[in-house]
Amino acid sequence: MTVTLHALSFAAHDPRRLARFWTGLLGREIDGDTGFRLRFLPTDEPKIRQNQMHFDLTSESLDDQKRTVARALELGGRHIDVGQRPEEKHVVLADPEGNEFCVIGPGNDFLAGCGFVGAVACDGSQEAGYFWSEALGWPLVWDQDQETAIRSPHDGPKITWGGPPFTPKTGPNRLRFVLSGALPEVERLLTLGATRLGTGGGQVEMTDPDRNEISFVVGETAA
Repeated sequence: MTVTLHALSFAAHDPRRLARFWTGLLGREIDGDTGFRLRFLPTDEPKIRQNQMHFDLTSESLDDQKRTVARALELGGRHIDVGQRPEEKHVVLADPEGNEFCVIGPGNDFLAGCGFVGAVACDGSQEAGYFWSEALGWPLVWDQDQETAIRSPHDGPKITWGGPPFTPKTGPNRLRFVLSGALPEVERLLTLGATRLGTGGGQVEMTDPDRNEISFVVGETAA
């Protein structure tokens, strides 16, 4: 298995500002806790819908949760309403460009031991979860009622797929996974259910079974 989850890429109107926000919020090297990097690439496209994936940040206590929320607001984030209920124990925020994320309350058993970045939560199918498990060689750590989750054998955050109903996909995603590996791995991903879109600049562009875009960097390895 030679495919690496190299990065999570954000399409951004102001990549430097967005990088400063996330670096400030995470409070360390951007890939220190996640196990993969964050990339911020320029785009002129407006954000017109809720993202298909977001971070779930964990808390050790209610005071810790409040500190994370306050820090996010200080850095330029804001509260948003995505239909969450008042009794839910997480706070929904957006970064300066409207990318959603959650600050989870303390005592969440599902994310216990996953670190500050507890999960990358995806709006997606069970089929997508199976695809990514095989693609990365990460075991399934949850598979119930069409909801799936995987996690690296080296720990770190989980990647989760919530199952139906799905938010309609009406254009390219602002967030996408960047993979790296040898060129023959592209063919393996295609046999697993990926669809090839094109090639350019040393990258192969694909989609996963849910039509979410993937960039595959040939020959690059994560530090």
